[in-house]
Amino acid sequence: MELKATSLGKHLAQHPYNRVRLLTAGVEVSGEKHEYLIPFNQLLAIHCKRGLVWGELEFALPENKVVRLHGTEWQETQRFYHYLERAWQTWSMEMSVVSAQVLQEVVETLQRFGQQDRWLKRSELAELRTTLHHAFDALPLPVSRLTEFDNCRDAYHFCQQWLQEGEAQLAQRNAEWTTRMLERYHDYFATVETSPLNTSQARAVVNGEDALLVLAGAGSGKTSVLVARAGWLLLRKQALPEQILLLAFGRQAAEEMNDRINARLNTDGIQARTFHSLALHIIQQGSNKSPAISKLETDSALRRALLINTWRQQCAEKKAHANGWRQWLNDELQWSLEEGDFWRDDKLAQRLASRLERWLGLMRMHGGAQAAMIESAPEAVRETFSRRVKLMAPLLKAWKSALKDEGAVDFSGLIHQAVNILEKGRFISPWKHILVDEFQDISPQRAALLAALRKQNKQTALFAVGDDWQAIYRFSGAEMTLTTAFHHHFGEGDRCVLDTTYRFNDRIGTIANQFVQENPHQLRKPLNSLTKGNKKAVSLLPDDQLESLLNKISGYAKPDERVLLLARYHHLRPELLEKAKTRWPKMKLDFMTIHASKGQQADYVIILGLHEGKDGFPAAARESVMEEGLLPQPEDFPDAEERRLAYVAVTRAKQQVWLLYDRQHPSSFVESFKRLGVPLLRKA
Repeated sequence: MELKATSLGKHLAQHPYNRVRLLTAGVEVSGEKHEYLIPFNQLLAIHCKRGLVWGELEFALPENKVVRLHGTEWQETQRFYHYLERAWQTWSMEMSVVSAQVLQEVVETLQRFGQQDRWLKRSELAELRTTLHHAFDALPLPVSRLTEFDNCRDAYHFCQQWLQEGEAQLAQRNAEWTTRMLERYHDYFATVETSPLNTSQARAVVNGEDALLVLAGAGSGKTSVLVARAGWLLLRKQALPEQILLLAFGRQAAEEMNDRINARLNTDGIQARTFHSLALHIIQQGSNKSPAISKLETDSALRRALLINTWRQQCAEKKAHANGWRQWLNDELQWSLEEGDFWRDDKLAQRLASRLERWLGLMRMHGGAQAAMIESAPEAVRETFSRRVKLMAPLLKAWKSALKDEGAVDFSGLIHQAVNILEKGRFISPWKHILVDEFQDISPQRAALLAALRKQNKQTALFAVGDDWQAIYRFSGAEMTLTTAFHHHFGEGDRCVLDTTYRFNDRIGTIANQFVQENPHQLRKPLNSLTKGNKKAVSLLPDDQLESLLNKISGYAKPDERVLLLARYHHLRPELLEKAKTRWPKMKLDFMTIHASKGQQADYVIILGLHEGKDGFPAAARESVMEEGLLPQPEDFPDAEERRLAYVAVTRAKQQVWLLYDRQHPSSFVESFKRLGVPLLRKA
């Protein structure tokens, strides 16, 4: 059956199409020069319109396309339209039965997915959406028409919910499942550690995302969460002990974690390792070699002797190098050098030795060739940095030669070798779950090792526990953005917050939290305290009041209560502590640097050295071009890392904190604390 425009209609309409013909399952619209085939599975609607004289048929197609036929006799147009409409709807009803079957299968797949007794991952949502799109592509009806049919409508809406609101659907379903888990395993969460886990801790433990960042504020029980997570994986049979890897940054922390797991989970099958012991294990298994760690890593005197001797030889043999070093030490470090053979000066050599160690360490950590180091440096310092790297190159060469002669590797070399073995597929990772403690301290090099492990075993989930507010090791290569931009680096997943601290009262918490969050680059998170503190729980006090303060504390501190003095540098240890054992014999009094105090706690904390200038706190930026070129870029906020260091210091205290400042030259932090409402005391 077909419909044609009249001769006059064809002439007056001047339209490319003047004839339509009904096919088995579609229509063909044609003209003198054009032809357009419209299958029914592409047809969204048919409209019959009457003009002043003639009729018009309009075919609606996907992407807002419209094909029109003008100039047809009106009654013929109506007759053809009704016949076509009936044929199209008959075909559509038949196809709706097929579509309904396809949609029902998809609905059942979605329901089975949602009813599983486990956490549903975001990565699986992406796979579901792909399944849905494939199913829609396989339908004989256009997707936009599915709501027209009773047998398709509900199933289509159900599918659309997962397509358009998948994240919300997944979040709601996982929240319901988590609530059930916390109820069903109430006894586990109540007994896995010496104190029952709170709700935020338990929620972090059961979260099953591929990449999970657990933000654990000071005193919020991160170790309990790591132990409980390992136990949960065993309890739910998600992993065997040997498929769980726990990583810590220091040997002592790893040993403490092993002791805790043995005590709480009654298993020695889970081994906490340092990154270096992990790298050593990978090298041993992947190359059948057992590299020795160089004596240069453990013997400071040997290390410094190698560097100074090489530096002196370099200066003595090459005038250009000697001039380059003179310029470096004069211009950048502003050191006064004697005329002539300045490199023979022993005092200068001893002063320089620690710098050479540091710069060489950063170059080894980078691990790349000179050209790669220079290329990765910020453009503003690249030219100067290039000159500095070339002056350091002979020291790096001497270091590598010493390692070769010794038949040993250094710590940086361990991790680089391990990554290389993983990338070549010479070690098959057995770990399905990697749990990392103190994640805020991770460096790009260690992150590369994690990435290589996960790339090698695609099923590996990463459970990272850390706190960007306590990121204080940039100087040793730690990069805070690996935490603050966690999912950018480690893939999609989730973030949990441990929202309760068991250490300090709410007054200490309020001041510390507000102080550290003045930096907009820090992640926002709640950290609530269980105990109340009065306004004097945090106080500013002139530094000449230290002895009076200790006298006062000695009057009420209980024998088991610890008093901790903290300073930015070790040499700021007060002289009066020399007489502390006899002056305050019953007071449990300790001193340490703030960096060393990480992980410690005390009832009373006294923070020393809030003054400006040399050895001040915040410390003045003293980075050389080498640090600027090789360390992660700092965030654009004044004294950002020093502010985090102050946060660490304040949050060591359970009951009370005193911030001791210089009356004449107070630290800039004093004004910040005053602005937050910290009272200024005149005397202890």
